[in-house]
Amino acid sequence: MSLSHFALTVSTVLALSVGQIFFKLAARDLLGAGPLARLLLTSQYLWIALCVYGVATALWIGLLRQVPLRVAYPFVALAFVFVPILGHFFLGESLRWQSLLGALVIMLGVWISVGLE
Repeated sequence: MSLSHFALTVSTVLALSVGQIFFKLAARDLLGAGPLARLLLTSQYLWIALCVYGVATALWIGLLRQVPLRVAYPFVALAFVFVPILGHFFLGESLRWQSLLGALVIMLGVWISVGLE
């Protein structure tokens, strides 16, 4: 995988992870009173999350035009690394040592999956 493909892959996974943060913020908005449909339609965090996911999808499709799925897809697991870290810094969620250890295991798994060619 070239450096530009790697950067595009990580950017895509990072965008998906940022989208998850906005989905969590949207979920907090949905705790308000009122009909769920109205809450969904008026949640600016939900619309931002959907837009971020749209951009991530476009990036993913662009990447898959150039890189085999068997190489690109294992990198999606890096979202399990990015989301807890982003959740800690932007949502104030605790970052446990188990999450960090799990992240290391996941990164090792990605490396084994695609790095031994």
